[in-house]
Amino acid sequence: MCHRKFHLFYFLLFLSFNVGVLNAQRKIKQKTDSPQQLAIATTPKLVVGIVVDQMRYDYLSRFWHQYGDGGFKRMVQEGFNCKNNHFNYAPTYTGPGHASVYSGATPSSHGVIGNDWYDKESDKSVYCAGDPAYSSVGTASRAGEMSPHRMTSTTLTDQLRLHTQMRGKVIAISLKDRGAVLPGGHSANAAYWFHGENEGNWITSSYYMDELPKWVSDFNAARSVDKYKKPWTTLKDINTYTASGSDDNAYEGLFKGQTSPTFPHDLEAYWDKNGQYSILKGTPYGSNLTTDFALAAVKEEALGVDDIPDFLAVSYSSTDYVGHKYGVNSKEIEDTYVRLDLELERLFNSLDKTVGKGEYTVFLTSDHAGVHVPAYLQDKKLPGSYVDFGAVKKELNDYLKNTYDTSDLVRNFSNNQVFLNHEVVENLNLDLVAVQEAVAKHLLKNKEIQQVFTAHQLSQNEYTSGIPNIIQNGYNLKRSGDVILVLKPGSASYSRTGSTHGSPWKYDTHAPLLFFGKGIKNGSTVRRTEIPDIAPTISALLGIAFPFGATGEPIIEVVE
Repeated sequence: MCHRKFHLFYFLLFLSFNVGVLNAQRKIKQKTDSPQQLAIATTPKLVVGIVVDQMRYDYLSRFWHQYGDGGFKRMVQEGFNCKNNHFNYAPTYTGPGHASVYSGATPSSHGVIGNDWYDKESDKSVYCAGDPAYSSVGTASRAGEMSPHRMTSTTLTDQLRLHTQMRGKVIAISLKDRGAVLPGGHSANAAYWFHGENEGNWITSSYYMDELPKWVSDFNAARSVDKYKKPWTTLKDINTYTASGSDDNAYEGLFKGQTSPTFPHDLEAYWDKNGQYSILKGTPYGSNLTTDFALAAVKEEALGVDDIPDFLAVSYSSTDYVGHKYGVNSKEIEDTYVRLDLELERLFNSLDKTVGKGEYTVFLTSDHAGVHVPAYLQDKKLPGSYVDFGAVKKELNDYLKNTYDTSDLVRNFSNNQVFLNHEVVENLNLDLVAVQEAVAKHLLKNKEIQQVFTAHQLSQNEYTSGIPNIIQNGYNLKRSGDVILVLKPGSASYSRTGSTHGSPWKYDTHAPLLFFGKGIKNGSTVRRTEIPDIAPTISALLGIAFPFGATGEPIIEVVE
């Protein structure tokens, strides 16, 4: 009897053990089969793409001590910071920058080779977002005759629309038309931009709609813009602005009617001479205007209210206007970023409440950076100079006249490019490649020109590194010129006040790239990342197809 009890005991123990194992296996299987474990994409309710026009990477570190905890610092400390992020093409301008951020490609693929460029087919200059086939909505002026038709690739925002069967909303907002049209892509629900002058309204194009939504009309009618018609003073004690140069110097521009580039800037006094409401674009109040309208759009368009991701593209443009007028080392630029930091905090705090903390994903970058005022560099015994392209063009035409006995070989000289008249070359029985090389060699004699590239070189070779690679990525076979020139570092074709951009040098290519929110890892990297990597990274996070022409790669460190 005892022997039977002994065997029964062990049988029950064995049975109990196996049942326990089976239950454990069932729990593991259930856990593995759960939706959370099988999810192959992160689905934030809202994606927010922020482009800060002309923002250099070092604005993060230079002004770090001035920032609060809720803007830039929140993104860095809670999100992911790509410290070695660069544009991998030139020219570095606003139009190509926004197109590259959102298409994941370079001008060689998406076709936006400048803000304006010479069009070889129509024999005239064209604007990157201009389109007379559409009319203005919200203004009687022609400021709304825009569309994305010159961008030949889809965008991250287009792919989100396609992936969600057009149910995910895309709203794009900027003071600049191109800063809204290009990020919005071809299929945006709406793109809005600010029309100043005597109106001070947010407008759009008939490409998107026939009339403004009631909420936009009501927003314009409320005239909240008028509260920014006030003096521009520093937000903090100007003596604490130690990360910038003196307030009164020879390197800063003036508003029309202004006699000194110093604080305070009395906007009302210069109002009529500086485009009335347009003057606000060149002050940090433009950032306030942008946030005001963006928050209204989130509320009125019900962005981020369901499980289908929406997209809000916001471009802060005042930073570019201020940089161009006052330069990257000015008190004005420091104050502009101190104030922008508060706008980011206001935006994030509002999204925390309306969309939900941890329910939205943000990236922040720039469309290009900027150079120190060359005159300032010269005075500090650093490389810096100016080039007169009018004189360069005259010298080139004189050379071609003496060499080929014609004044008609050059059709256009713009955007650091020479466009030859191919018909004249053919009629004179000249070899096109030989003429390109002759032009290039002549231009290289100019002391301000560092390098030259011919269309033949760029179309026949594959450059994998350095300046040649950057120029090739910006070269579009159908739209670019016959000879592309690169100015030496620190040189610019610009006024002796204010900063500019456009070159392949590091001061124009090194831009911030911050990721923050749902699906984003916490950390940083000094590995080189590039602007075209942004769209593939967000696409991979969302589990959607990459834009048609994308050449960038997902940044694997960023996505959970």
